[in-house]
Amino acid sequence: MEIERKFWLTAFPTDYPEIVHLETDQGYLANVPVTVRIRRSRNCATGDCTYILCIKSKGTLSRHEVETPIERSQFEELAGMLDRPMVHKDYHAYRLPDGHVLECSEVDHGAFSYAEVEFESEEAANAWEPLPCLGKELTYDKRFTMGSYYLNGFVPDPNETE
Repeated sequence: MEIERKFWLTAFPTDYPEIVHLETDQGYLANVPVTVRIRRSRNCATGDCTYILCIKSKGTLSRHEVETPIERSQFEELAGMLDRPMVHKDYHAYRLPDGHVLECSEVDHGAFSYAEVEFESEEAANAWEPLPCLGKELTYDKRFTMGSYYLNGFVPDPNETE
């Protein structure tokens, strides 16, 4: 089970230690009723790459997620099935003083940026106070998913209502 809150990010934080920096490319093989995604991540410190097949159920704050490592050849075969270019993300993870990890991503070289924090329970997620560096909360706004961005090629203004 994945339990996370998502936020618009206006600036990357500078007050917390960075624990990982990745360059990722991901594409979506299906988006309804479940999301099926492939991802290649390159660790910027080591150059090592990982390849993941991910399946996610519908949901906002909580949803079921299964991530499976795959071989590079499998990733490339699946990538050949995509009907559009993959999304590129510059991903940084930071350790917060409360022990949580703040995951920040700049999408497609500045198209937009967002942040996520994962939690062990919905109660912990709902009790958590957002940091000053985080903008509008997007957790419950279904317009702000990476799958939606992949299909539509844009992200709406977070201050506009549906």
